[in-house]
Amino acid sequence: MDAARVWLEFGVALLVIGFAGSRLARFGDIIGERTGLGGTWVGLMLVATVTSLPELVTGLSAVALADEPDIGVGALLGSCVFNLLILALLDVLTPERSIFARVRRGHERAAAYSIALLMVAGTGIILNGRYGLPGAVGVGVTTPLIFVLYVVFMRSLFQFEKQQMEAVSETDEAAPPLRDAVIGFWISAMAVVAVGLWLPFVADDMASVMGVEETFVGTLFVAFATSLPELVVTLAALRIGAVNMAVSNILGSNLFNVLILVPEDFFYTSGPILGAVSPIQLATAASAIAMSSFAILALRSPPRRRLFGVLGWIVFPLVAIYLANAWVLFLDGT
Repeated sequence: MDAARVWLEFGVALLVIGFAGSRLARFGDIIGERTGLGGTWVGLMLVATVTSLPELVTGLSAVALADEPDIGVGALLGSCVFNLLILALLDVLTPERSIFARVRRGHERAAAYSIALLMVAGTGIILNGRYGLPGAVGVGVTTPLIFVLYVVFMRSLFQFEKQQMEAVSETDEAAPPLRDAVIGFWISAMAVVAVGLWLPFVADDMASVMGVEETFVGTLFVAFATSLPELVVTLAALRIGAVNMAVSNILGSNLFNVLILVPEDFFYTSGPILGAVSPIQLATAASAIAMSSFAILALRSPPRRRLFGVLGWIVFPLVAIYLANAWVLFLDGT
């Protein structure tokens, strides 16, 4: 396989996502203003869903076509961990004032809800598929609970954000009208999704070229590739000053990632999917829970002093947990 061609494809994918992602963030911010929903809710629901569609397609293909439940579940949990690492990057990129001090405290709810969903998923792994849903062949009892909780949590977040936006009536009158913003949003979304769906195949070719196929590095490549839309769109939102959308896209993507376990379980016909994965997946789930907990602490007590004028305290636990999780996966795969 031609390594130059693979890296060229990867570069083209980044360029397309970079352009479309910046437009997606801009139009999403306008939609939030024009509809009164706010950038936080648009990031949690619309933008997060769009940027998480690659994880959905990759996960379903892994379990339904390749019969690889570990890859399907591992890519989702690994994406959650990688997304939370992006929060550390956001904090580094805002040295004048921590990103956690610039966003609303409501993000604590989204982080706490993602912890709850991850705990339910971890419980399913611990139960090892011993309990299935009556009348639903091969579906574990925990995955429907994930769906119910997701609906309840998103309704709660919507109501909370609506109350917050009632006190904010500022609108950028120079921005495009709502109709133009919606059209621009969905055109940009289709571009991001199309390239996002292509990225896992590019990542697989990269892993083959580098000789790391069927290893933990290959799995990390998949999680990294499917998380690139979140990374690019989040950075684009930060660049235009939509800080609440930037953070809510990360937390909303993690909520949606855990939700994807529900269709994965239905498409996996050999039994409850969480009972078919390696127990090492618990380490990744625990890492995501720990990183989300530190994110809540940072929202409550934003970093003020910075090492070298760049690194706030939150960067260290997020990076350390991410690296520790990667090391555990490496040891398990050797």
